[in-house]
Amino acid sequence: MKWRGGVLAAAAFVLAATAVHAAPLELYGRLPTLEDVSISPDGSRIAFVRTTGDLRRIYVVSLTDHKALGAVNVGDKKLRGLDWADDDHLLIRVSTTTVPVGFIGMESEWYGLQVYKIGAKSTVSVPDVHIVKGVDVMNVASGRVMLSHPDGHTVLFLRGMYVTDRTLPALIRVDLDAGYNQRVIRQGSAASRGWVVNDAGEVVAEENYFEGDRRWVIDAKRDGHLTQVAAGSAALDYPELVGFGPEEGTLIVSAIENGDAVWRPLSLQSGQLGLPILGPGPIVGLFVESRNQRVIAGAQIQDLRLKYGFFDPGVEARWQAILRAFPGENVFLVSSSADFSKVVVLVDGTHHGYLYALIDTNSGSTSSIGESYEGLGTPLEVRELTYTAADGLPIPALLTLPAGRAAKSLPLVVFPHGGPAASDLDEFDWWAQAMAAQGYAVLQPNYRGSYLNWKFMSAGFGEWGRKMQTDLSDGVRYLAKEGLVDPARVCIVGASYGGYAALAGVTLEGDVYRCAVSVAGLSDLTRMLKWVNARTALSGRESERYWDRFMGAKGTDDPVLGTLSPLKHIDAVKVPVLLIHGRDDTVVPFEQSQIMYDALKGARKSVQLVDLKQEDHWLSRSQSRLLMLQSTIAFLRANNSPD
Repeated sequence: MKWRGGVLAAAAFVLAATAVHAAPLELYGRLPTLEDVSISPDGSRIAFVRTTGDLRRIYVVSLTDHKALGAVNVGDKKLRGLDWADDDHLLIRVSTTTVPVGFIGMESEWYGLQVYKIGAKSTVSVPDVHIVKGVDVMNVASGRVMLSHPDGHTVLFLRGMYVTDRTLPALIRVDLDAGYNQRVIRQGSAASRGWVVNDAGEVVAEENYFEGDRRWVIDAKRDGHLTQVAAGSAALDYPELVGFGPEEGTLIVSAIENGDAVWRPLSLQSGQLGLPILGPGPIVGLFVESRNQRVIAGAQIQDLRLKYGFFDPGVEARWQAILRAFPGENVFLVSSSADFSKVVVLVDGTHHGYLYALIDTNSGSTSSIGESYEGLGTPLEVRELTYTAADGLPIPALLTLPAGRAAKSLPLVVFPHGGPAASDLDEFDWWAQAMAAQGYAVLQPNYRGSYLNWKFMSAGFGEWGRKMQTDLSDGVRYLAKEGLVDPARVCIVGASYGGYAALAGVTLEGDVYRCAVSVAGLSDLTRMLKWVNARTALSGRESERYWDRFMGAKGTDDPVLGTLSPLKHIDAVKVPVLLIHGRDDTVVPFEQSQIMYDALKGARKSVQLVDLKQEDHWLSRSQSRLLMLQSTIAFLRANNSPD
């Protein structure tokens, strides 16, 4: 069954395998038709986002009688996610690129929270600067929202900002059942990194990082007071509070120990850290239940697929039953009722395509909510492979293949991910699928520095523009040796760090690529780091230290940054370059593409610049996302025809 106009039509979940075909470019380029599906705690209601063109609308539907209970127009704000506070309050995360009223300086991405009350069909923004008394706050909600239920009320605790001579973090309490009563309960300092609140609404832990002496401190509530229970020094990667542990009376603390990421329980009674949870293995993260801040599962990456392990044996058994219903396909946990009796999953595979499904784990029944990209059908084939870099390091990668063509001597697009501390897993990728649908093989290498686990990521430290770059071209050589691609027909496309890698590919690596597309890419590392420092001047140099670690540099004056900057190697460019950048990008400034364009144009190189008006770093709007994709495909076809 599918959602139509916000009403659920009943039907059996029987979907035959559909033929693999190349969908229209517009289907990939626009935002998903259906996304952000979230089920209420009691499992009786479901919320989701439907997008038509640039019109985005949130719907709430009853699962009992399939009637629409409410709808909200998103407007010009950028929607970042949905979650339930309780069965009658829906939390809507939004963001906007702006300079707040009364402030001067650079634009930033400011995040906010709206609460939609289903029964009243009303929406309120929190925190509300007109309601909070005694403290001058900003209408900003950053980080994870915590929920508690003192006296039977649903109370939100969110990290906001208060204003003195600068903006500082605050913990704000919002009672949804007492007229949205709002007050600041913690005024943090520049060192404040976060708090943990229990179900009674009490702050039970606090974490701080002091930039001056690079010291971290964790305080926990003991005998009614916050008391220091752990402390130490770290230039980066200091321990952080994750949430409550599976065992009562514990918090989970993440840390880096002996080159590995570990998660340990911290006893609130004794203040002692216990043994790492989940035992040995490449754990990459933990799932935290938003309704009670409790860690419910761990995640590992195995064979480029995300695997969950639930701490509750009953929940784990139900999850394994869900996986058995979709053999051989990727299944991602999206949302669940409080008792895990109703579960929403996102399924990605050759039989069902790419869609949301609702599972009743009590009865074992499964029903389709709808395709994420309506009309897509079955995604194109993606192969998992591993090749060996020049120095012997195994590089896991994905290869998406075009339909109806033999996997032999294909034109290739190398498509490195951004980050770089991110990863490409075996899951639906609209951009890779769109390029493959045009007739290209698409290689997504998890170059060293990718976050497959801590050790693999740390292998990329100091390798920015060096082995992180040659890991990509080593993949080209591997595919050519296997006869899968034509080494004379290879282009490189990427965004953010991937955009840098595209520019480095045609400036630092010679004759590997016949064209390059850089979306929001870095071109001048010195100028980029100075821009980062200017934005974070009040919070110290932690961001600069982070980038120095990957770049192998020692601050903005290190001459090595020039050797790694594509802007400093314009003469090496021998092939066409396409630059695409959003004007509202607050992660990599538009300037990085503008100065590269000016330098290439001045040197009489073949270059184009696509200016995405009112677009951010994440291509959040349908219109500009589609323009980016259309421009990229037209450029690839002109300079590396797949025909």
